[in-house]
Amino acid sequence: MTQLDSVIKPKTKRSKRFLESRAPKLTEDVKSAMIMKGGNTSQTITQALKDIYSLKKPNAVLYKKKNITRPFEDSTSLEFFSKKTDCSLFLFGSHNKKRPNNFIFGRLFDFHVLDMIELGIEKYVSLSEIKASKCPEGTKPMLVFAGDAFDTDNEHRRLKSLLIDFFRGPTVPAVRLAGLEHILHFTAIDGKIYMRSYRSLLKKSGCRTPRIELEEIGPSFDFVLRRTHLASDDLYKLAHKQPKALKPKKKKNISHDAFGTKFGRVHMQKQDLSKLQTRKMKGLRKRRGEVVTKEQEGQAPKVAKVES
Repeated sequence: MTQLDSVIKPKTKRSKRFLESRAPKLTEDVKSAMIMKGGNTSQTITQALKDIYSLKKPNAVLYKKKNITRPFEDSTSLEFFSKKTDCSLFLFGSHNKKRPNNFIFGRLFDFHVLDMIELGIEKYVSLSEIKASKCPEGTKPMLVFAGDAFDTDNEHRRLKSLLIDFFRGPTVPAVRLAGLEHILHFTAIDGKIYMRSYRSLLKKSGCRTPRIELEEIGPSFDFVLRRTHLASDDLYKLAHKQPKALKPKKKKNISHDAFGTKFGRVHMQKQDLSKLQTRKMKGLRKRRGEVVTKEQEGQAPKVAKVES
């Protein structure tokens, strides 16, 4: 490939296909995540990263080697790996004396770090420790957020948005009832964030609607919020900007009320009522020798008599 004035021109068909796959699209591909560990890790962090990877598969890349980097001080290595693997999300795990069992959730915009939020693991239960049948790989989870902090506090609002981006999975037009079996529940209370993973079981209820029971399948985390790196409001707004082609076009003369009822307004041309076909009645018939004046047209039954 040759590069001229910051424009990359492909020389082979393979490189052309590669550049087309990386080019901007109206509907972007599913967001992938990089899952990596730092220079110093613990057994808890290593196993926790593997469990998060199992929840995120197949839209994730797990790095098994250690990466000596500090995202809050220098994020160039994260941006390099993001451009290499075409990932817009990342999870970085590390462990040290000052911040033990540390997770950093983050996302990138245009291959530059947008948001980073650091969470400390206080309690962790792995997938293997909970003996229960698991959900199939690639199951789209249902996300539930509980706690007033997710609506009132700015950092918790960004964390909620980041977690939705990380775990939401692909966008699908419809989901069958049996496919709604994986639930990720996040609770913010007393300065901590609790993450639980459940599997919904459809039981017989004696009627058409099944009875639903929840079974914990893991992993289970108790997080505490640590450092944050949030994008400015202008950059955050720019990252959420949608192309005009995706914005729904406003339909004229259509409105909805508070209950969602659809109303339409129909415009019609002015009608000539003199040519309107009405019900024929004997009393409105013209008699012989009677002429209706122009002023009296349409004002039945007044009739002008003509003397002979």
